[in-house]
Amino acid sequence: MNILGFESSCDETGVAVVSFDAGEMPRLLGQALHSQVQMHEAYGGVVPELASRDHVRRVLPLTEAALAEAGLHVRDIDLVAFTRGPGLAGALLVGAGVACGLAAALCRPTLGIHHLEGHLLSPFLSADPPQFPFVALLVSGGHTQLMRVDAVGRYELLGETIDDAAGEAFDKSAKLLGLGYPGGPALARLAESGSGNAFELPRPLLHQPNLDFSFAGLKTAVMTTLKRLGAEATPEQRADLAASTQAAIVEVLVRKSMRALRETGLRRLVVAGGVGANAMLRSELGAACTRLGAKVHYPELHLCTDNGAMIALAAAMRCQAGLAVLSNEHRFSVRPRWDLAEAGQS
Repeated sequence: MNILGFESSCDETGVAVVSFDAGEMPRLLGQALHSQVQMHEAYGGVVPELASRDHVRRVLPLTEAALAEAGLHVRDIDLVAFTRGPGLAGALLVGAGVACGLAAALCRPTLGIHHLEGHLLSPFLSADPPQFPFVALLVSGGHTQLMRVDAVGRYELLGETIDDAAGEAFDKSAKLLGLGYPGGPALARLAESGSGNAFELPRPLLHQPNLDFSFAGLKTAVMTTLKRLGAEATPEQRADLAASTQAAIVEVLVRKSMRALRETGLRRLVVAGGVGANAMLRSELGAACTRLGAKVHYPELHLCTDNGAMIALAAAMRCQAGLAVLSNEHRFSVRPRWDLAEAGQS
C-alpha cells in the first residue's frame, strides 16, 4: 500500500510517500519539505495567516516533488493521510483540504492523523527502530510529555508540562537574549561557547514526586538575570547564560525521563520532536540511559521537525494495527486542540 501524507500544522509544509507490505515495516519512498523559518524570522515568531498562505503556495509543488522522488504517479497512491490536529487552525485546513480534494479526485480514502502520534512513531523510520513497549519523551515547540507506549494507539500519559514547554523555554529565553528565530537552535549555538555552571538557574518540579514539567519559572529567572547584568553584560556572560539555560532544561528532561523508565520498569526510551535534535540533550540522555542499562532511540535528524513522512508512517502503522478508520466521504474537519489520549484507539 502506498500512502501519501500531508503535514501543515504550523510552519513547515511536508509531503511524503510511505509504502508497506503485509507483515513488513513501512518504508519511506520519497519526501519534500519546506520550512517557513526565513519568512517568520522578521516577526520573531510564527504569524498564523502568513503560515497558512505559504502552505497554499508550497503544497502542490512539494507533492509533485515527493511523488517524483518515490518514482510514483499520483494514481499509484492508495490512501491519503493528513495532519488533523493539533496545530494552527488555518494551517491545518490547508493540508486537510488538499488531501481530501486529491483523494476525492482519485476515489481514494483519507485518514486524519494526530500530529503528536506522528512524532511519537517517527523513530520507526530510523535505521535502528525501537520495539514496543517503551517510554516516549515528546519534546516539540509547544509540547513536553512523557508517555508509556505499549503499541500503536495504546498511549498512557505519564507526565506533561503545566505551563511552558521545553521548546518554548528555549525560544523565549533566546528572545530575551536578543537571539534570532527560531530561538532554540540559536540559543544552543551560543551555549557552545559558554559554561553551563556559570549561573544558578531553577530546575522546576525536579524534586517533586511526579513526572510533570514546568519551564515558565526558568524563563522568568533568565529575564531576572539579564536585568541584573544590565546593558553592560559581556558576550561571555550572555554565552554563559545561554549555556546555563540549556543545561537547566536538559537536566530536567533527562532526570524526569530516567524516573519514568525506573517507575515503569521499561528499558527503552524514544525521543521525538524538534527539541530532540538538541545535541546536548542527545548526549546527556545517551549517557544516562547507558548508566541505567536502557536504550534510547531517536528519529533521524531530518525527521525531528514537522514533516510529511511521520504522518504517512503513522497512517501506515495504524493500518497495520487495524486501527485506521478510513473515510471515503472526503468531508473533513480539523482539531486545533486535540489530546493524544483521545486519538489512541479511535
